[in-house]
Amino acid sequence: MAARTDLSPAQKRRLEMLQEPLKAHGLSGLLVTQPENRRYLSGFKPADPQLNESAGFLIVGRSLAILGTDPRYEIEARREAPGYTPFIYSKGLEGSWSQISGLLQGINRLGFEQGGLTYLFYQRLRKIIRKSKASIQLTPTQNLVEGIRARKDPGEIKAIRKSLAVTEAVFQEMAAKLRPGQTERAIAWKIKTLIHQRGGEAIAFEPIVASGPNASQPHAEPTDRPIQKGEPIIFDFGAKVDGYCSDLSRTIFLGRPNDRFREVYGLVRRAQEKAEKGIRAGLNTREADTLARSVIDQGGYGRHFNHSLGHGVGLATHELPSLSPVKPVPLETGMVVTIEPGIYLPDWGGVRLENMVVIGERKSRLLNREAPFYKLD
Repeated sequence: MAARTDLSPAQKRRLEMLQEPLKAHGLSGLLVTQPENRRYLSGFKPADPQLNESAGFLIVGRSLAILGTDPRYEIEARREAPGYTPFIYSKGLEGSWSQISGLLQGINRLGFEQGGLTYLFYQRLRKIIRKSKASIQLTPTQNLVEGIRARKDPGEIKAIRKSLAVTEAVFQEMAAKLRPGQTERAIAWKIKTLIHQRGGEAIAFEPIVASGPNASQPHAEPTDRPIQKGEPIIFDFGAKVDGYCSDLSRTIFLGRPNDRFREVYGLVRRAQEKAEKGIRAGLNTREADTLARSVIDQGGYGRHFNHSLGHGVGLATHELPSLSPVKPVPLETGMVVTIEPGIYLPDWGGVRLENMVVIGERKSRLLNREAPFYKLD
């Protein structure tokens, strides 16, 4: 196999960390097709254009680092991933495979990302391997790279903070300009424009702007409904900077908050504060979720908190760990997660408040720089 000596320090460290799960699963290499995993290990940035069209893949092992892509991305491959052997399949994957078949002689069990590979591509790859007479067994894997990505290094946390600063600045500007009669859809478009104007390279996900009864849907899509006085409005959006995402939720009430909003909002805010103060390494994800859920349960709204407490954020908006009561896993230092309790009441609306924290050994560190929360107590 061809050893690479020009990998960056981060790439070397990440590939070294990958060796342990590869060994644990009895694998001599891994086919990486998931876009964020590709970028994390190699620096190769292009996203997949659509579900059935890939920008490329990696094949990595102990002394192997190959980046495969088609001629559309050759310039990016050579510029962004100089530590990887470029495999440009200009004659199609089948017609070009012989270029790297010699480099794969030491690979006998090649893992593939079962959540990031279409069945069509899997069948195609099996046919190519059989035709090349290579003794490579394709083996499904799950979350090998994602498990490493869950713990952020200082450079990643810096990028997330930059992304979050853009998102917070956009929210402050947006909130100051809210007026009755503006539609959810128009506000969402304005958010996207402001993210670019404030230095974001992209939106992390499509913004949620949900007013009145629409706010009872945790993932409502913006509509042409005009926002009005006397009702809650949930905002949920994020920017992307240097490839890293942020995620922020706030709830605004146009006009003077009424008693119901004060009760629901106050309860959600207390749940968020308890979780932010209590979450730390060593707790499992169920215990973290319980910190906030117990407050809402005791307030009588437990069945209206119908999602998990939060999730990891990094190159993807939703990544490991999931702060869910289902399938608990331990929290580790360096994980960046959201704390976003919510209450959703049909025919009225909802309240969700979301901050981001870095998990620490004894306590966690809040990444948000501003806190425009109502003081309702």
